[in-house]
Amino acid sequence: MHFAFTEEEELIRDSARKLATERLAPLAETLDRGEGRAEFLANLKLLAENGFMALNIQAGFGGSEAGTVAFALALEELAAACASTAVTTSVTNMVGEAIQAVGSSEQQAEYLPKLADGTYPAGAFCLTEAGAGSDPAGMKLRARRDGDTYVLDGEKIFITSGEYAGLFVVWGVTNPDAPKGKGISVFLVPADTPGVSVGKAEKKMGQTGSATNTIRFEGARIPVEALMGKENDGFRVAVGELAGGRIGVASVSLGIARAAMDAAKSYARERKQFGQALTEFQGLQWLIADRELDLHASRLLILDAAAKKDRGEPFAKEASMAKLFASEAAHRCTDAAIQIHGGAGYCRDFPVERYARDARITRIYEGTSEIQRLIIARETLRQLG
Repeated sequence: MHFAFTEEEELIRDSARKLATERLAPLAETLDRGEGRAEFLANLKLLAENGFMALNIQAGFGGSEAGTVAFALALEELAAACASTAVTTSVTNMVGEAIQAVGSSEQQAEYLPKLADGTYPAGAFCLTEAGAGSDPAGMKLRARRDGDTYVLDGEKIFITSGEYAGLFVVWGVTNPDAPKGKGISVFLVPADTPGVSVGKAEKKMGQTGSATNTIRFEGARIPVEALMGKENDGFRVAVGELAGGRIGVASVSLGIARAAMDAAKSYARERKQFGQALTEFQGLQWLIADRELDLHASRLLILDAAAKKDRGEPFAKEASMAKLFASEAAHRCTDAAIQIHGGAGYCRDFPVERYARDARITRIYEGTSEIQRLIIARETLRQLG
């Protein structure tokens, strides 16, 4: 097995690290206080200009064509500096990949360049509803055919980038009489469509720089050409795109975990107790060793899933394994980082408490840890025949 990155993958990783260090990291604390929105949007534009909003999109549409491994490497670097920016980047890439996978040639030509070059600050993935979180097939948003249009009525919640996204990928029920999950379609809806409104931003525990909103559709009329793929085939699209998104969340988790442990190791080298540095104590050394295992195992799981996706092989199980392990490892790493800092780690003078808050959501969004275990078990048992 050849565990080496291509020259392009290394270049993208290094470019992401440079941008993250110079532009994202200095703003992260400000965003955590609920400030710096203009600078945040400027950073999103800069990331787009450097190819990070369309990493797996064809060059003909303005994309980087870098692949999923490069996507994972880039997101880890971005998340180590600012998880809020990284998750926005991840979701925007998801939107682009969904359009590239099942959109018409007209949809691809219309929307992919605007995501790639930052014309749209971000894209948003409108799937979750109040009664359809872990069970997205239970959605209620209605997409009713009316002549040469569809009329959307309903509400989506917890939508990342909702208030500044330029384009929504929206799932709705087109055949309410079909069996559960069989009558769902997916549409491309520009944010300025009449009848579409953005609700308040949620007041969140972490990743506060990334807006999370309710999106309401009240008689929102869109042309039939807004349908992406086949009518009543949208749930299959959602399942496929969520699998790819889990590689993104796993990479964000790893970036947060790595940043936390880097901070903890630096602090432990400098902090002295009983006349010696904390790093001289065996108990702390073992704690660091265990968390180093978490980081390395997370990275290997992520890259395995990403490489399979790039090769066109089935990767849903591997993506769920990477997302589950990396998100739970991020919890362990951020908790350990606070413990190593002692009381200082509980104070906002040090970034590790922010890392812990940012990490918590990774075990929930893009499918909870419980759902990932169900997927892994289902795929494992299915492979037995």
